Amino acid sequence: MASSVPPGSANTTAAQSSRKSLGFIANAMKRKDSFIQFFAMTGILLLSIRSLGQKYRLHDLQEDTSALKQEQQTLTDRLNNIKRGLLHEASLDPTGLFASRLRVLFGEED
Repeated sequence: MASSVPPGSANTTAAQSSRKSLGFIANAMKRKDSFIQFFAMTGILLLSIRSLGQKYRLHDLQEDTSALKQEQQTLTDRLNNIKRGLLHEASLDPTGLFASRLRVLFGEED
């Protein structure tokens, strides 16, 4: 029985399969300028995404700073109101000993 494949076509099939096996690396070597450009553009894209993320993080940190400053001002106002109230209560004491002791603790001189 003779083979249905002509004798010269076996070599052709082997050559085609070896060409296909070159694959990605061979293709990259043929078109290395395109691959370099692709990797450069990918790098630029990744850096842009990172930069955008940092921009939004910076914006959030500025908002947090503003909120913390406002909270600090609120706490300072509350502390001053408490001091004022304590000093007022202490001034009602006829001996004045408590008021003078509070002034020393608060670091005030009157």
